Amino acid sequence: QVQLVESGGGLVQPGGSLRLSCVASGRIFRIGNMGWYRQARGKQRELVARIPRGGAANYVDSVKGRFTISRDNAKNTVYLQMNSLKPEDTAVYFCNMGVVISTGYSLRDYWGQGTQVTVSS
Repeated sequence: QVQLVESGGGLVQPGGSLRLSCVASGRIFRIGNMGWYRQARGKQRELVARIPRGGAANYVDSVKGRFTISRDNAKNTVYLQMNSLKPEDTAVYFCNMGVVISTGYSLRDYWGQGTQVTVSS
């Protein structure tokens, strides 16, 4: 009923930048939190950044000052601007949204398929 599609991943040199996008489509009444998670090889998935519908965003300490999350509610889209990238940022990045599909329905989490970000020289 709801699909999330990420884009913008790729290979970048240390110190470079990338901008990830995630668009939600389908049956959508309202979107609450939007967020980005990442999972490096052999590690657990971790929250990178989250932005509520109204309020301040929060970030994992390792990306503070380098990454910026933003959202466009009219477009059902969340972005992650990643600057000063480091090799340790290499991971598959997943977007996550809390979506209500219609009045009377509960909020449910949806995930994108993931996009690979590789930081290497």
